[in-house]
Amino acid sequence: MASIARKNLLEDIPRFIVAQAGIMFAVSLVTIQVGILDGFGRSTVRLIEQSDADIWVGAKEMLHLDVTLPIPLERLIQARKVTGVKHAEALMSRQAVWLDSSDRIVPVRVWGFNPSGRLFGNGMVSKGSLETLKEPYSFITDRSNLATLNLKQVGDIGKIVPFRAKLTGLSEDTQSMASSTSLFASLENANAFGGGNNSSLNCTIDGGQVECLNPSQSFNGSKAQTAASSPRRLNLADPISYVLVEVEPGQDLAKLKQQLEAALPGTRAHTKEEIADITRAYWQQRTGVGFILGLGATVGVVVGMVVVSQILYSSVSDHIKEFGTLKAMGASDWVIYGVITEQALWMAILGYIPSMAFCFALGAWTVAAKGIVILITPATAIAVFGVTVVMCVGSALFAIQKVTHVDPAIVFKA
Repeated sequence: MASIARKNLLEDIPRFIVAQAGIMFAVSLVTIQVGILDGFGRSTVRLIEQSDADIWVGAKEMLHLDVTLPIPLERLIQARKVTGVKHAEALMSRQAVWLDSSDRIVPVRVWGFNPSGRLFGNGMVSKGSLETLKEPYSFITDRSNLATLNLKQVGDIGKIVPFRAKLTGLSEDTQSMASSTSLFASLENANAFGGGNNSSLNCTIDGGQVECLNPSQSFNGSKAQTAASSPRRLNLADPISYVLVEVEPGQDLAKLKQQLEAALPGTRAHTKEEIADITRAYWQQRTGVGFILGLGATVGVVVGMVVVSQILYSSVSDHIKEFGTLKAMGASDWVIYGVITEQALWMAILGYIPSMAFCFALGAWTVAAKGIVILITPATAIAVFGVTVVMCVGSALFAIQKVTHVDPAIVFKA
């Protein structure tokens, strides 16, 4: 019976190509939509996953990683005094405006941390060094953001208004698809970029000469300004976003979280996994992202079923006399159903393989060119294959309905 299925499938090559194109479109659409959804969720928590902190302490009103109320730097000092805390560091998030060489504005999010710390930024840099962030008004960004910032290489200079800022390194896989362009800087630089530099003058270096602008003067970029003399040091009243905590071995995380919340007024402590789940759930469930991508995947399945069912139904109609002959020879309905089902399975397999190859190639290109992750895990690939089989076999039911009512006497009709 298998030879009959293959013969019916390959008898009309143009029809076969149309059928496979429909299946490939459906499989690719489902895979890409699910991959973007998974990649989107992963990108929103990538900074959390890359950190080495056991507990994240932030404002109790925190909505997700990017949206929270500030807490004073004093909370860092208080956290270090809590029993069971091995080490603690500050993490700062600031909104700023990037102005490129073409005077194009780009909204950016500046993440400030201690370049010499051990809880954030480790393994982040692919080119350069975290130590370069100690330079005044320096930053690093993800390699995928170079085009967005109109930068070409490490050493290029732009403006994080009102300061000239120097790119001193590049990171990999650190840009969230849901956030503004991310820049990484020291705590002092991030505080200045975010408007926290309260000095009366903006002093800059131009060819070794220090020049200062009064606050009333506009920053028009006419001077070759690279950095101010130095951003001011932080004080205990300066706002930060999170306190990252490394826990002593053997500590009960649930109990330590309660101790931290009691010692740090107005805060809430989350484990690394908890804050990642909160952030991921917000973007996938409380926004329309999950619905839209899920809708696209559903459309892909429907399109594939329509194409496959039409092809199979047409194939059965063209070979109705052959199926009548089989019935006249005593073949049971299940034998005929097997021929049609196997034909559908061949269509599923032959459509799935090139589709997945295309999706993997597309995913590699989007990451390299746009920084957009189409995450195709083994579980996703297996699930999509299952959907493809169900789609094709389900479509075969329409063709089976026609064969069910075939009269063997049709063989003897002119």
